[in-house]
Amino acid sequence: MKVYLDDARETPAGWVRAYWPEEAIALLQSGQVDALSLDHDLGDDTRGTGYDVILWIEEAVALRGFVPPRIIVHSANVSAAEKMRAGIASIEKRAARRD
Repeated sequence: MKVYLDDARETPAGWVRAYWPEEAIALLQSGQVDALSLDHDLGDDTRGTGYDVILWIEEAVALRGFVPPRIIVHSANVSAAEKMRAGIASIEKRAARRD
């Protein structure tokens, strides 16, 4: 399954929509996600951001052997997108060390 985390943009055909980090994380925990596209700003920072999903994946890879899906950032927030891509690079390095 391909998961699209966003609060405003239209969901691309063939993707499953998540509006909040906890929804995306629940789908990741199912083990069925092979691609994940993340926005950062989701309209209510008290409920989390796309970066929170990156942090969850990074911890899951490091501590539980989670196999991460392909991760794409589609956020218009340039500085947050950079931070998210740095997190993805860290996830990819950790995952590669296990192989």
